[in-house]
Order: sequence, then structure tokens, then C-alpha cells
Amino acid sequence: MADIFTTLASSVRRDILSMLKKSDLTAGEISDQLTITKPTLSGHLNILKSADLVVTERHGTTITYSLNTSVVDELLANLVGLLSNNDEKE
Repeated sequence: MADIFTTLASSVRRDILSMLKKSDLTAGEISDQLTITKPTLSGHLNILKSADLVVTERHGTTITYSLNTSVVDELLANLVGLLSNNDEKE
């Protein structure tokens, strides 16, 4: 889970995840909405893929990026568990 928090430390990666929450996008479509170079975007997308926060689907030469909702759901559940008030002492 620490890897995911490191991944989410970047505002650019959080912006990408917000975009993918709305719809699946290609790298070009993501690039159109950000003011970063394509190599920098590629690096961010690779980090998101390594953390399993995004999945890809190839159609010919086009790669479409999607939010990996199962990992995001697990992350949220773990985060809620960390932040919930647990009065029981072990």
C-alpha cells in the first residue's frame, strides 16, 4: 500500500486518475489536457500501471488507459480502515 501512496503523491498522477474516473482515454487525449511533455506523461502512466491503478487495452497502435476500479476500491477500504475510530484495544 505504501507504493500506492507514493504514486498518489504526484499531483499530475492524481489529475490523470481524475480524468480516467470520468472516461477511458488514450495517452494523446490525456496529453491534450495536461501541460507536460509526452515523455514525462509516459513516465507517469508507467508508474500508475506499476501500481495497478490503471490498466491498458491496445487497439492496433492505440493504447487506451482505464482506471482499475478494483484496486481503487481496495485502496479506499484500507484507507477507511486506517482512519476509522477503533476503540477496541488489543
